Amino acid sequence: MPRYKQVPMPAARSFGLVAATSVGLFTLATFDHRSSPSVARSTIDTSNVALGMDTRRWSAKERAALFRMSLSQLPPLAPDPSNRVADDARAAELGQQLFFDTRLSGNGKVSCATCHQPALDFQDTIPQGHGMAFGGKRTMPIAGTAHSPWFFWDGRADSQWAQALGPLENPLEHGATRTLVAQEVSARYARQYTTLFGALPATKGLSPMAGPNSDSAGRAIWSRLGPARQESITRVYANVGKAIAAYERRLAFGRSRVDEWIDAERSSQSSSASMSPDEISGARLFVGKANCATCHEGVRMTDDDFHNTGVPGGRSASGVALSVDDGRATGVRKAVAGEFACTGPYSDVHSRDACAELRYADTANALSVRAFKTPSLRNVSRRAPFMDAGQFATLEEVVAHYDRAPRAPLGTTELHLLTLSAAERRQLVAFLRALDAEPVATPASLLLPPLRLSERSLARQ
Repeated sequence: MPRYKQVPMPAARSFGLVAATSVGLFTLATFDHRSSPSVARSTIDTSNVALGMDTRRWSAKERAALFRMSLSQLPPLAPDPSNRVADDARAAELGQQLFFDTRLSGNGKVSCATCHQPALDFQDTIPQGHGMAFGGKRTMPIAGTAHSPWFFWDGRADSQWAQALGPLENPLEHGATRTLVAQEVSARYARQYTTLFGALPATKGLSPMAGPNSDSAGRAIWSRLGPARQESITRVYANVGKAIAAYERRLAFGRSRVDEWIDAERSSQSSSASMSPDEISGARLFVGKANCATCHEGVRMTDDDFHNTGVPGGRSASGVALSVDDGRATGVRKAVAGEFACTGPYSDVHSRDACAELRYADTANALSVRAFKTPSLRNVSRRAPFMDAGQFATLEEVVAHYDRAPRAPLGTTELHLLTLSAAERRQLVAFLRALDAEPVATPASLLLPPLRLSERSLARQ
């Protein structure tokens, strides 16, 4: 919860930036406000608690920050000019099938949903995601990320479709190749694909190992295909990412008790939402003394920026210390040079004014060293363990870390000592748990593996 932002954000590209991800990284057990005794009475014994309960007595700055967080303030999702099928229902249907398809992996057992599990707010519950093997980063949730201009913890992708492509070729995640992906699309989804994107290239007889990011044998096979064939296969690969993004754009946040309470406060009306004194006190700390809203701001509770908050390095599943990476410092350079960037050959952008976030990205900012993306805190109580590599097991640990503001293992932390009392730390955690919603505001049909076309035909008979 740093006091100052890293740098002012550049003008937002036309399709992405609102009052701020990818993206949560905290969670505990689900808080059941109906049975919790904290709703009936405050656990904090303080004589002036009544003053804190009345938001009319808060400062104008605190009230403004609070009111900006209500989900009712979320604007309509802007179009993505780099993806012409982003809002095409047919692309979303195809993307949903691809999202759950384990055949788009090296061992035929890994899909996007392996780590991004719908029942768990599209994440998993382990410190680092596990596909073909353990990766080095915590799985980020998906709901609401279509509003963001950057993806991954280090922001190395600048669109949902570019993000979707990274894991497919990563040997620790899907372990696939773009040739294998193109062959599976041709074999399983040809009719849907050609309706959206046009003819598929001939891939029959090609080695599924062929790819620019494959092992040495696969790279050698790829190099012999020639530029034209490589481009045609890569075009299919890029379009797979665009279809998956069309599906992911439909995954939205649900309303929490906090949203109901804020809307009632804004309109000076009574609310059916039950907020305990601890939760309300925690909300005031969040937008005031604790400085949380400096970065976790706005309706999605993220500024979509990157910050070094002194988080220690993580540990692997076997307990081995992970390398301390430099975060955004490397990520921003990867984003600018990315093969699937908004400014690249596979983008659908046709305007020179588009891709502003990428064109004006600061690639030499010293504050980017070990800076990671500010995650959304919506549904945060569902997402333990927390931080970029699952370093903290509980929300209490997270709040304690921000309170003591330790030095960063690399680069310079933006944190400042808060000196919160034990009661204040407890109140902050109570507020964070109140942000829980059940589970995302998305039709149930989008949260399950869809029937494949062949299965639908059988079902009709």
